Amino acid sequence: MKDDTNVFSLIVSGCVKPFGCNPFAQTGRSKLQNQRASLNQQIIKQMRLRAGAENLLKASSNNKVKEMVLLELSYCNSNLQLLMGQLEGLNSSVEVYQSSQETANIPLIALGLKETKEVDFSAPFKDYILEHYNEDGRNYEEEIADLMDLRQACRTPSRNEEGLELLAKYFSHLPLIENRFFSPSRQTGIFFTWYDSFTGVPVCQQNLSLEKASVLFNMAALYSQIGTRCDRQTMGGLEEAISSFQKAAGTLHYLKETFTHTPSYDMSPAMLTMLIRMMIAQAQECIFERTALPGIRNDFFTLLKMAQEAAKVSEIYDHVHQYMIQTPIKDNVPLFWSTMAQVKTNHYRAVAHYFVSSALLDHQLGARDDEDQQEKSLSQVYDHIPEGRSALDILRKERNESALVSKAHIRRAILCHEEALRVYSLCLHLNKLEALQDILRASLQRSVEKSSEDNNEDEFTDYMEAPDIISKTEHKAEMDIAVTTKVKVIDFFQRLGPLSVFSAKQQWTEPRTIHVSPEDRDLGFTLKGEPPVQVVSLDPLCAAAAEGLKEGDYIIAVGDTACKWMGVGDVMRLLKDVDEQGIDIQVVSMMDSNSPTKSATFCGNLPKTYSMICLAHDETEKHPKTNKVSKKSSFLSWGIKNKLKSVSTLSLPTADQSGSLPWNKPCPSFPSSSSYNNDSLQKLKT
Repeated sequence: MKDDTNVFSLIVSGCVKPFGCNPFAQTGRSKLQNQRASLNQQIIKQMRLRAGAENLLKASSNNKVKEMVLLELSYCNSNLQLLMGQLEGLNSSVEVYQSSQETANIPLIALGLKETKEVDFSAPFKDYILEHYNEDGRNYEEEIADLMDLRQACRTPSRNEEGLELLAKYFSHLPLIENRFFSPSRQTGIFFTWYDSFTGVPVCQQNLSLEKASVLFNMAALYSQIGTRCDRQTMGGLEEAISSFQKAAGTLHYLKETFTHTPSYDMSPAMLTMLIRMMIAQAQECIFERTALPGIRNDFFTLLKMAQEAAKVSEIYDHVHQYMIQTPIKDNVPLFWSTMAQVKTNHYRAVAHYFVSSALLDHQLGARDDEDQQEKSLSQVYDHIPEGRSALDILRKERNESALVSKAHIRRAILCHEEALRVYSLCLHLNKLEALQDILRASLQRSVEKSSEDNNEDEFTDYMEAPDIISKTEHKAEMDIAVTTKVKVIDFFQRLGPLSVFSAKQQWTEPRTIHVSPEDRDLGFTLKGEPPVQVVSLDPLCAAAAEGLKEGDYIIAVGDTACKWMGVGDVMRLLKDVDEQGIDIQVVSMMDSNSPTKSATFCGNLPKTYSMICLAHDETEKHPKTNKVSKKSSFLSWGIKNKLKSVSTLSLPTADQSGSLPWNKPCPSFPSSSSYNNDSLQKLKT
């Protein structure tokens, strides 16, 4: 299988455009995604046919027509069941996600990426720029193209850190795009369509809530794919796998807590809870493998410790399995997943009993042993000790007691191994994993051999049942929020002006041209510092007021120089040498915004209406700088030059300046705000 990371070796030579991986690369993972995309299209086609047949059935009164429609409905439903079965098969194809060196470990489950349709931002954004920002949208064709290239690349991210960074960059751009173009009072006409990763059912929205949630889901899926790809025969590979699964769980938890009304079922709270538990279980399994990788010493305390570690893995997988078989989760989760969880529950429980049996059978309490320490360790393994016995009785030289308990544990280990093999044989997709079958059979054979080591059946008449083993771990797997979900980026459309003012939520008048000329070296108005410069005090008798200048106007150009990003100091320098003939400036006035509207969501051709307040993610808390309200500034005269030396910081999104990606290209430089103070006001005189 070819490695999709090889594509990045071609980027340096310029052979491949550095956006994601090659979607036509013949890797096992890319083939799965192509098949998933094809199945999604077939599923939506059958759903449309079914919806049309159901509508015709309701509208028709002709019995013959009804019979034909019922036949067509039966055919559509059969096709849908077949297609969803094929999609379940794709979600069960875990072998392509495993490491190529992986032969001795139980396979892990990776999430498949959610599929989406292409989105054309070009026409809607150009129209919006013209109508809302009063600029020619054709001047922003390059920025729009970069945004579309970035989104298209996110459909095929490479399975490594570069792929995660790609998704994180797009996710970080979405709040900026939302603030620029998605007004609460007007729909852009852009529809974002994403397919449920388990059922293939499409969900469509006009706002960016679904887009953000789906990108986060794909980030978690990519983390899980990186985790399954790691070489778990090395300590470094296991460390990376543990980290990846914990970050996958953390990303899913962030998705669950942030986007609570996402209509796609694979991102519902119940499904996300199950996925989080599964990622944590797989991380805990890798922690157990990391502990066992250097080898397990045949030591009493080491064996008991490993028994409790294995019991912990079994316990977590048991919780995952119990959650998977709950309604409605069981109707959407692949049977392969729940069967795998059940197999691992039994397998690791058997391993735990095997280790306790080995500790009791191979290490009897001797004269030189620390009796108290061994008694304490053994008593902590059981939630209860068999009636009539104590930990010390089991440990003493009376071999009958110790061997009796040891035999009970090994019998229970054999039963659990046999149950794991039985469950394994019931799942068609699981039967394809020959490596898993070999591991289960080898584990069973090892327990059988341990049972036959001391097979003096005549000595035992009491076939006691082995007590449960208390689960315990020294390193508990926990959710880890990935730092890559919060990446600083440069706003594609920052030429439109500071986002705190020039956003989709704000409304302005069309740009007005005002001719200003000095009277006794005084232009008659005062400016406020932070970009864009604002008129805060105006002499009603000055020439500028007569031309139509108003208090509160924003100056967006002085002469031929755009100054949306200029502060007071820069604008003053432009106006300082104005002669008696004066100069033209362009200004806009803020208008009241309209109240929020509703947003329609389409799920499987059935419209659902959600309030944008519920569906849209509130970015106020995450981006306080862009929503900051400037304080009321004080008045200063033009002549007080020493006040101009105070520096205010312009809050602009920043990005990685490595230049490795085309959307990170250097942006046009904007005048610095270092020559003015946030709280300063300058009176313009010449």
